[in-house]
Amino acid sequence: MRRKFIRDNGLDYAVDQIMVGTGSKQILFNTLLATLEAGDEVIIPAPYWISYLDMTLVADGTPVVVDCSMENGFKITPQQLEAAITPRSKWLMINSPGNPSGAIYSRSELLALAEVLRRHPQVWILSDDIYEHLRFDGVEFCTMAQVAPDLADRTLTVNGVSKAYAMTGFRLGFAAGPRELINAMVKLQSQSTAGVNSLSQWAAVEALDGPQEFIAERAAAFQERRDRLLEILNAVPGITCDRPQGAFYLFPRVAGLIGRRTPQGKVLENEQDIVLHLLEHAGVAVVQGAAYGVSPHMRISIAYALDSVIEGGRRIAKAVAELR
Repeated sequence: MRRKFIRDNGLDYAVDQIMVGTGSKQILFNTLLATLEAGDEVIIPAPYWISYLDMTLVADGTPVVVDCSMENGFKITPQQLEAAITPRSKWLMINSPGNPSGAIYSRSELLALAEVLRRHPQVWILSDDIYEHLRFDGVEFCTMAQVAPDLADRTLTVNGVSKAYAMTGFRLGFAAGPRELINAMVKLQSQSTAGVNSLSQWAAVEALDGPQEFIAERAAAFQERRDRLLEILNAVPGITCDRPQGAFYLFPRVAGLIGRRTPQGKVLENEQDIVLHLLEHAGVAVVQGAAYGVSPHMRISIAYALDSVIEGGRRIAKAVAELR
């Protein structure tokens, strides 16, 4: 992991500033459990990964959700961050590339957020970089500790092998940050799951130290799927889809479908009705945007073969065309 951070991010951490967990999800969970007291606030830009809210609540924290609309590129602005910070603010969550939006914070955007954070030393930064290598159109990846090294002493950088290396089932995530924080997280994990199984650790070593060329090939495959599905969806009346810069999801707005009637006579009153209609009558499984904190949207995964992605898009288009 130390070699990975040096190679990919220009971050040089000592061994005792790095920890390994049973997936990046456990790393995030350990972080909040080790640091939050009742009433401490976690600033969570929406759309967000579903688990962020529940993890915060389990740790007795208070989620402060900031609505980052499609017009803002699904990213929190410096003005929104400033307005969200209070004396009880403990963490800012940054997920880039994001799930479900695919949004990526540019170097200048991170620097602008860093300017706000410098004025509020009680706020730490939790940078979830799990989709780091799944980027499109040559977009640069940056992480907060890299662009604002003066904030590194209150930044935790989280990553793992599940996405870029297709190793979801190995359950191995890792993080680097301040020594005191890492020590607290290690103590917590030692009394819950203890260490990660050795087979997964060795597999991760081989993945991180092995040939890396295939990652760009995989990203190119995802980009082609994105482009083909984006073309189909944006041709459907009632659906508007932003162009994701990374990850493997599309997050279209479906406001134009609300109020329409299905061939069976049911009025689609909300995005939940839309999602169920697509599942029951088109055989397409998507997730309602409310699960990620932004409505009316739906998340569509493109982690399937190109033919399946195209077929799914065509089924969505056909099901919408049948609405009245």
